[in-house]
Amino acid sequence: MFERELQAIPSIVEVLDSLICRICVASSGRPERLKHALSLVGLYDRFHPHIFSAVEVARGKPAPDLFLHAAARMGTAPERCVVVEDSVPGVIAGVAAGMSVIGFVGASHCRPDEAARLAAHGGAPVIDNMTKLLPALAR
Repeated sequence: MFERELQAIPSIVEVLDSLICRICVASSGRPERLKHALSLVGLYDRFHPHIFSAVEVARGKPAPDLFLHAAARMGTAPERCVVVEDSVPGVIAGVAAGMSVIGFVGASHCRPDEAARLAAHGGAPVIDNMTKLLPALAR
């Protein structure tokens, strides 16, 4: 089912095409799973080699290690980074890393109360559609 039904988040390609900043993926997923999933939805080449996994650091989310590692590898100060995150541990990690965090609740796995949970931990603003990312970044 994963192979047949996995899809990119709606509008993500157009949003990524609009960005003029460096981008990366910093995920709790294992590297092989990240490569597989991103390849299935046609996004692997867009992010490679800037795909970072929690296996590369001592502590995963909610510790800030993964996001700090990604910022260092991207050559960017943490305070100049923005994390788009769909989980409470990820929001906590981004805030702890000193980064701006935008909560995202537009994925199929997000629960109805997820927006309030992300906001309560520092994900602000919270968006439910990738078309809202550019205005959120402008703020």
